[in-house]
Amino acid sequence: MPRTLIRFSLVIIALTFVAAPALAQQIQGQVRYTDTNQPAINVPVRCNGLGCIPILMTDTQGKFVFQLSPGHYTITVAIPGYKEAQQSADLTDNNSNEYFFFKLRPDGTAKAAGAPAVGANVPEAARKEFEKGEAALAGGKKEQMEEAAHHYEKALSLYPGFVQAQLKLGTTYMDLQQWDKAETALHKVLEIDPQAANALFALGELYLRQKKDEEAEKTLLQGLQIEDRSSQAHLSLARVYWSMASKIKDDAQARPDLEKAYDQVKKALELNPNLGQAHLLKGNLLLRVRRVPDAQHEFEEYLRLEPKGAFAEQARATVEKIKKALESQPKP
Repeated sequence: MPRTLIRFSLVIIALTFVAAPALAQQIQGQVRYTDTNQPAINVPVRCNGLGCIPILMTDTQGKFVFQLSPGHYTITVAIPGYKEAQQSADLTDNNSNEYFFFKLRPDGTAKAAGAPAVGANVPEAARKEFEKGEAALAGGKKEQMEEAAHHYEKALSLYPGFVQAQLKLGTTYMDLQQWDKAETALHKVLEIDPQAANALFALGELYLRQKKDEEAEKTLLQGLQIEDRSSQAHLSLARVYWSMASKIKDDAQARPDLEKAYDQVKKALELNPNLGQAHLLKGNLLLRVRRVPDAQHEFEEYLRLEPKGAFAEQARATVEKIKKALESQPKP
């Protein structure tokens, strides 16, 4: 293949957490177990899209709320023993809202015990502070997020073992881009529950945002040892290896990291073939190793899944460049 085909600009996936502007859009919903019809309490709900908090925990009624700006978003719920559930939405204006109802079904591969309830041991005063934090967080403004953090901290002062409040405190600080406080809060989650894979996944993304690739790799691998069926976590780890490889200009030297990135993005897509940004990253990886037609296919898959996604314009431009370059090549 002529070398002219490898000079395309890569569609780089953003690795930053951006505080969402104060807009009225939101995605809210509830998670329940099909086998018991009970609310899924303290279950991680992940948001994939530009500017959203990466992970929230369901409340005592199994509910969640993401405050968002216009764009394409995918909401995923994945816990051990249950099939991963996912829904997507396009928020297009200031009045756009979506409500998602998730019913978690046992996958038959493990005993589905459900998420631990927080109600039995949490004192009423701590619960009220937590609920005040949830109400403040729903506002979406910076000062409201700061107020929410204050309420979560007060809830934790009343009940230090309140895992849900501790995790929400960490992700709220992530949304505020107060990385040191977020890291401290997430580490405290792990002090309470060392098996909290969702806290490890959030920490991994935090380290990735800070360009601490080695720490991100170690943390995500630790989380995946606990829960290996999270497509989002495999995608985050693939991004870590992509970040490592992107710092190396020599293809031969970058190859080990590129191969690890490819393995992880492949696992992410095996778990969830409709994970748009996994197709985008796979396209970047294929383009890096000169597999141009294959890269084109992955970019087109991303555009099919997320036609209004944050990187749709860049992906379309890259697809057009590839098509023109391929058409200009002399036919055999």
